[in-house]
Amino acid sequence: MAIKLQQNEQKDLIGSIQRYFKENMEEPIGDLKAGMLLDFCLRVIGPGIYNQAIADAQAHMEAKVSDLTVECYAETEDYWKKKK
Repeated sequence: MAIKLQQNEQKDLIGSIQRYFKENMEEPIGDLKAGMLLDFCLRVIGPGIYNQAIADAQAHMEAKVSDLTVECYAETEDYWKKKK
């Protein structure tokens, strides 16, 4: 599954890459090269991060579903118990 970014997100990330290069590397990086680096990261690193996020979300949801029995449990046949 290819990771698609909104145009404004992509622009912001390219700006972040350029800022990183400006502050931490010997040379600045232009728009084209920063865009290519972002594309590379999305293709190579992105799927692993995405898969881990899905696994984390699934584990979280499974934990919530398993708590339903405890959280939503209602005693049965307690009407007569209250009368006594």
